[in-house]
Amino acid sequence: MRTRWFALAAASMFFGALGGAILAPQPAGAVSKEIIQLQQQVSQILQGQQDLRTAIDTNGATLKTLVQQSLDSMNQLNGQMGALQKTVQEVQANTGTRMDAITQQSQGVADNLQDVQARMSKLSQQVSDIQNLLQSIDSKVSGGAPTGSMPQQNVPGGGTPNGTVPNGQTMNPGQGYAPGAGATSAPGPAPTAMPPISADTLYQNALRDFTGGKYDLSRQEFSDYIENFPSNDLASNSQFYLGEILYVQNDFKDAIAAYEEVLGNYPRSFKLAASLLKKGMAELELGQKAAGTRDLRDVARRFPGSDESRRAAAKLREMGISVAAAPSHSTGSH
Repeated sequence: MRTRWFALAAASMFFGALGGAILAPQPAGAVSKEIIQLQQQVSQILQGQQDLRTAIDTNGATLKTLVQQSLDSMNQLNGQMGALQKTVQEVQANTGTRMDAITQQSQGVADNLQDVQARMSKLSQQVSDIQNLLQSIDSKVSGGAPTGSMPQQNVPGGGTPNGTVPNGQTMNPGQGYAPGAGATSAPGPAPTAMPPISADTLYQNALRDFTGGKYDLSRQEFSDYIENFPSNDLASNSQFYLGEILYVQNDFKDAIAAYEEVLGNYPRSFKLAASLLKKGMAELELGQKAAGTRDLRDVARRFPGSDESRRAAAKLREMGISVAAAPSHSTGSH
């Protein structure tokens, strides 16, 4: 019995060993080969990720460099634009100052030409009057001369012995007849006193001194012109140049008052546009931006197409203000 059990146990062990051999896993060499292939694939994937990360980092660095270069270029361009804008503003300021000086000189030259034309016309008339007067004097002298020769004697006082000469003319010692100088029967008319200076001469002197920079003398001469010739056509010009002298001397408050005199007292003056323009410019110099803007807009509205209108529009654009504006109440000085 014991031997049987022993035999059964041995047979079980044999068959168990045989089944284990049959059902046992593959050899270790095959498993290692698959693991190695898997590890290689994993390594390849990791290497690809590393290469991708390296490429991303490289592209990111390149992009960052390009962005920084663009920012530097923009900053440099902004700096250049700022310098250019400053230069343009300086050029505009210098050009405006020069244009004001050139405009003043051109106004003086234009007025001078007009005055020269007027004076030439008057001079031509005076020459014609003098010729007529000389012809009249010659006719009177030839008609009043004695027909026969008669010795003449000089007596103290420059007359003839009886104090008269033909035609009631007096004799001056050594000078012959002085037509119309007087007669013994009645005293002759007193000679008319010539004015010390004519209106044209006074205005020309004042304008010449103004363009020459002699402002104090020019101001006195223009003031004398207005006082002595208030109804003359050039009185408004003289008043305008009084304002110009004050403007050049930076006395903007009194310059405004002078320009208002032109606007208020000389409504037909051809200096109205210039006076209104310079009044607005003087107000801006005093910081009166609202009043100056209103006057410059009035220049553009009231005198379209004029040089003053263009200058007013340019000044408004320089200030960043539109030329057109809503209708506003006009001031009494306009």
